[in-house]
Amino acid sequence: MPNSRMTETEKKYEKILFKYHSNVLEELTVETMWCEIIDEENGIYKLDNIPFYGPLIATDDEFYAKFEESEQMLTYQKTTKFSGNSIVLVMILQNGFDKEIIRNRFKELKCTSEGLNDSYFSMEILKDINYFEIKKMLTEYENDGILEYSEPCLSEKHQADLKKITRHNNGYN
Repeated sequence: MPNSRMTETEKKYEKILFKYHSNVLEELTVETMWCEIIDEENGIYKLDNIPFYGPLIATDDEFYAKFEESEQMLTYQKTTKFSGNSIVLVMILQNGFDKEIIRNRFKELKCTSEGLNDSYFSMEILKDINYFEIKKMLTEYENDGILEYSEPCLSEKHQADLKKITRHNNGYN
C-alpha cells in the first residue's frame, strides 16, 4: 500500500518540461522542474524550482502548461502571473574558489540557490529583498575576477530597486 503522505504530495506537484533558448548555453535548452498544481483542469501551475539555465520565469510564478504529444509530458506555454521573484545565474571563474562561500553569503541575505557543479549555481531573489544590495555584492565579486553573473529573469520590482538607487545617486528623488 502506498504511503498516503507520498500520494498526497504526488497529487499536489507535477514535473513540467520547459523548452527555451538559453543565453547562458546559447542554444535551445530543455529543463524539467517541479511545479505545484494550482488549477489542473485549466492547466495552471506554480514553479517550485529554481531554473538553472535562464528561462523568463522565476520561482512562484504561475503559468499555463499543456500536454504535448511530441514530448509526452506537460510542457510550459506562457507565464500567467508573476511572483515578483527574480533569478540570477552565477558562474565561478576563479580556479579552486569554493562556490559554497558565495552561496552561503547570499543565503545569509535570504537568497537560496541550487548548485549544478563546482562552478555554477542559480539563485532565487525573493520579491521582498532589495535587489540593489545583492547586485552590489555580485558586482564586487565580478570586479575581483571571481565570478560572472547574468540576470535572465529580473522582476519589475527588482528593476525598480535599481532605478531608485540610480536616481537617488544622480540627485533625483
